Amino acid sequence: MSRGKRYDGEQKLNLKKVFAVIIAIAVIIMFFIGISKLFNSDGEIPEKTVATKYFPVYTNDKWGVIDSKGNIIINPEYDEYIVIPDNTKGIFICTYDVDYDKGTYKTKVLNEKNETIFTNYEIVEAFENRDENNNLWYEQGILRVSQNGKYGVIDFSGNQIVNCEYDSIEALKGVTSSLLTKKDGKYGIIDNVGTVIIENQYADIKPISNKYEDGYIVKNSEGKYGVINYTKTVAVEPKYDDIKEDYDNGKYYIVKEGKSWKVIDSNKKEYLSGKYDDIVSIDNDNAVVKKDGKYGVVKIDDGKNIIDTKYDNIVYGEGNNYIVSQDKKYGIMNVQSNNSVDFKYSSIVYRSNANFYEASNEDGTSDLIDTSLNIKLSKVILSELNEKNGYIKIRQDDNYKYYNFKFEEKNSKDVFSSNTIFLSKNEEGKYGFVDKNGNVVVNYIYDEAREQNEYGYASVKKDGLWGAVDSKGQIAVSPTYSLENNILIEFIGKYHLAEDLNLYYFTDK
Repeated sequence: MSRGKRYDGEQKLNLKKVFAVIIAIAVIIMFFIGISKLFNSDGEIPEKTVATKYFPVYTNDKWGVIDSKGNIIINPEYDEYIVIPDNTKGIFICTYDVDYDKGTYKTKVLNEKNETIFTNYEIVEAFENRDENNNLWYEQGILRVSQNGKYGVIDFSGNQIVNCEYDSIEALKGVTSSLLTKKDGKYGIIDNVGTVIIENQYADIKPISNKYEDGYIVKNSEGKYGVINYTKTVAVEPKYDDIKEDYDNGKYYIVKEGKSWKVIDSNKKEYLSGKYDDIVSIDNDNAVVKKDGKYGVVKIDDGKNIIDTKYDNIVYGEGNNYIVSQDKKYGIMNVQSNNSVDFKYSSIVYRSNANFYEASNEDGTSDLIDTSLNIKLSKVILSELNEKNGYIKIRQDDNYKYYNFKFEEKNSKDVFSSNTIFLSKNEEGKYGFVDKNGNVVVNYIYDEAREQNEYGYASVKKDGLWGAVDSKGQIAVSPTYSLENNILIEFIGKYHLAEDLNLYYFTDK
């Protein structure tokens, strides 16, 4: 009987053919999966990953707190605005029992679990501060506390940094890590970790610049001014009648003796004494000066004219550039080259956080000019300057575009790489949203819209009213709000950003 072909004479299995068949099947499967995804893109849009942050909310005439997903964290039941010193931390300062006639009030601090914390103090408050444009901000990581009418400092964990021994403690305006203390009628400075920088022995203290590293102007009991460095050393003896809040790397100071302004250096050598009605500012060994109502620029060491004293105003920009005005028109002069910007603008400001000049035209548009004085963008409206993400948003001919700080154009997917949907405009001028592959997620039905914000919501406008869609393109708030007076249109859940950007709170009113 035959043993069967299975054992003898059978050709070996062709492995190459087997692998080819397997690969072909896999390719077909992947093809159909891809087609399935293409036709079901809505279901594949992920929810935007959102960092937890906290914001005051105002609803039903009461104050509470929401998180960055629109969830209520502290029930809106307080009559006074709730202060959140750091919106990444669950620390909420609630004020109650306010007597406006007597100027008295009470505070309590709640965490994200609605638990009362820091209960061993009579008052707990944030350190309010303001920049040169009067924008409100809070000192990070620390709180002011009081016991028995005296003030001290704790950190966000409740650790005591400074004992409650001062009559008052305030943030020094416009400067970080500089707390102005008062004891027995005299002022001093401590930093945010409690180190005493200046003892309490002065009648007044003010910053010499917006950087604490540059030091402080002090006024003694005789009314004379000097400068003390952040390193606690005396840079200028307190013997002058005034000192300007201006500074050039510790090399020069503008001081007043009698009725005359002059410049002194760190070796007490004097410059430009009695030559000008005012010495306005100092930068790069030059000084902006004023005489007989006109402005110019001179070299500090030899008094040589750099820009003749004949202009209506001069403000230092950066490098060797000065913003100059004449006959109500503004231009830019470079004091080391022949480069200049013509006197044709209604105003010019230097955007230091992005390193360019914004020159305003009479028609309401602006030219954006780099530091080499080249016009990079002409006749645009600067809608947003985002220092954190390094981009500017401009409007030109009713279209929005994005650029980095090198003026390289970027698309929205480059700028908002973490977004799940992206603003799109069709040929009819209507707005909708697409996913990262360009598939339409929200139909083109809106008259105006905004890109998705960092909390996952995109503002949309229809028939004159604003609402929002969520990170999947679903309606979160039907267009309900007019928001005519709002500079920024932002939503978190059902709440929109209020008009008052200084307080920065959300509301449904």
